[in-house]
Amino acid sequence: MSVIKKTDVLGLLQEHGAVVSGHFQLSSGLHTPVYIQTAMVLQYPHVAQKIAKALVSKFPSGVEVIIAPGTSSAILGQEMARLYKCRSIFVESVDGMVALRRNFRLERGERALIVSDVVTSGRLSGEIVSLAHAYGAKVVGVGAIVDRSMKGLSLNVPIRTLIGYPLQVYPPDACPQCAMGVPTTDASRKATGAQEGE
Repeated sequence: MSVIKKTDVLGLLQEHGAVVSGHFQLSSGLHTPVYIQTAMVLQYPHVAQKIAKALVSKFPSGVEVIIAPGTSSAILGQEMARLYKCRSIFVESVDGMVALRRNFRLERGERALIVSDVVTSGRLSGEIVSLAHAYGAKVVGVGAIVDRSMKGLSLNVPIRTLIGYPLQVYPPDACPQCAMGVPTTDASRKATGAQEGE
């Protein structure tokens, strides 16, 4: 597998317009001046494949199923599953909880890798870890393109990412851009399908 440098990953994100400056309101309600929309990169299969190879190299063996947190990471999951020669599924929200739908299931003892484009608080990944364990699957880890966590993530499974890009956030009443009257753009999952801020 080819190795991709951290600077190359950041360069790919920037080159394809995935690192966006502005005034964004995350699903947490906090505000940030930078938002990462990896779909801008993953829309190109040859680039998605390069990123998938880099993530596969961080979990070199023993993966039997990829679990993506919704459709935003499903492209990456598919590319990684192609390399592992395994299947790729995704979770969906049902009544505010993550669930497997579309007749997706996990087998007892099946080795699962959770793959996300961006991890921030780790809340969503943690819910998927719990869901996989409820099925009796063994979670080998969580892989992501970008780690935006500010305090580190604690999920009781290995977490491996290609780059760190810590989130800079402000509550609305202490946000410099709010103080200047700059309007916000909703960067919540509901509006964009992304997981930033979760």
